[in-house]
Amino acid sequence: MQDHTVAEVMTWEVVQARPDTPAQELARLLDVHRISGLPVVDGDDKVMGVVSRTDLPAPPGGRPESPAVPRPPVGPGAVRGTTAGEVMTTPAVTVHPEHRVVDAARIMQRRHVDRLPVVDEEDRLIGITTRRDLLRVFLRTDRQIRAEVADEVLGRTLGVPPDDVLVSVRDGVVTLRGTLAHEDDIPVAIGLTWRVDGVVGVVNRLVPRAGGDGPPDTGALWRTRS
Repeated sequence: MQDHTVAEVMTWEVVQARPDTPAQELARLLDVHRISGLPVVDGDDKVMGVVSRTDLPAPPGGRPESPAVPRPPVGPGAVRGTTAGEVMTTPAVTVHPEHRVVDAARIMQRRHVDRLPVVDEEDRLIGITTRRDLLRVFLRTDRQIRAEVADEVLGRTLGVPPDDVLVSVRDGVVTLRGTLAHEDDIPVAIGLTWRVDGVVGVVNRLVPRAGGDGPPDTGALWRTRS
């Protein structure tokens, strides 16, 4: 899985908007295509930003809805007076087709987005990939990830006693909490955890045992891979 690229999972036909697309039309596009967001491109097809449901004005008497909750069809006149260029989130977070799937997933996790426009070397839109696209490749549950980190990384590779480090996983983000014999073991454990298939983030809450060189900066989401 580590070698799969974005080009293998991305959608090539993209629902998109222009900066002057009215908000009413944006809402219609989201409803018709049953999507929660779309990229906004300029006349050269370069990505300017992204519009999601939560960016759109609420219908009269209503309120913005959670992107996780299906939105009912929007009738004529429901939203007016704004355009994609006014409501979009910018700059857009993008990836290239040759990026690895695992790296794209980690970008989504770090930037708190559910979709990434895919651009060519000149930043022109050529596709889009979503969290669901990437999950088709990962096909690993949090339980499976936790078992590999606890048994293979900590247990077999590093020889850490089972009760010394608590491993928890949520949506591919691994939290390591506990003590290791030496401070130098901490970056090793984090680096090996990053290499486990399906891991998109590692939260470090490890400390060396008493008598070591002192605890590292704990609670940080490590953003680099070893």
